[in-house]
Amino acid sequence: MGRVVVVGSLNVDSIVEVERHPKPGETLMGGDLKTLWGGKGANQAVAAAMAGAEVAMVGRVGGDVSGEQYRSRLAKRGLDVSHLRLDGESVTGHAAIAVAADGENTIIVSPGANARVDSTDLDAIDAMEADDVLLLQLEIPLETVGEAIRRARARGARVVINLAPYADLPTELLEACDPVIVNEHEAAQMAEAGLTASSLLTTYGSKGSAWGDIEVAATRVDDVVDTTGAGDSYCGTLAAALAAGADRETAMRTASAAAARSVGWEGAQPE
Repeated sequence: MGRVVVVGSLNVDSIVEVERHPKPGETLMGGDLKTLWGGKGANQAVAAAMAGAEVAMVGRVGGDVSGEQYRSRLAKRGLDVSHLRLDGESVTGHAAIAVAADGENTIIVSPGANARVDSTDLDAIDAMEADDVLLLQLEIPLETVGEAIRRARARGARVVINLAPYADLPTELLEACDPVIVNEHEAAQMAEAGLTASSLLTTYGSKGSAWGDIEVAATRVDDVVDTTGAGDSYCGTLAAALAAGADRETAMRTASAAAARSVGWEGAQPE
């Protein structure tokens, strides 16, 4: 069984419920502030660990209280955080989220230390082996993403990338990934940019997912608490299944079930 090495972002999410979104210059009273743990990298790393994989988290948090708390939290969950840097010259990434009564939200992300992840943070990749999986997203600098892909492929490791938030990547990088994971909106953006990937996995929410000619229905969900992070649960669990040697269909079914479970708790990660 291989390991999963996740190179990605870590954010602290601050959430306030409001009756409606304020107009420019307007001040509104909101509900109690909720602080949750997020960032696509950490969300997917936690999901992979919950799926039973040995997981190493690579990235940066700030040299602040939030960064130390986040690093400790992941370590208690069994993740290897020896390659998660405390950056004393930056602050931990943060997302300020306002949720209106109609369910619409606004999100402002301050990347903080995530924007400083560079090639010096990638030593964990140099120890990867052929049965390991590198899992990436696009909330860190794209130059670092490209370097991580090249180094992992040089080690013979499998690379899985979630093309979110969407950005155009060179064809050579997309072709090095197996698979490239996108939702239907990101798939449309790829098509508009004239980009293709020979190994493309597209998720369609409640309509399931497709990887080449393999189609898997979504797992039925009766009670939805919060859909935040469902896609991250899918990606992390898929990477864990692939590292364990699962075939495509089995990995997709396992990932679909994990995504369905994830909507049963508030936030992207369970407490």
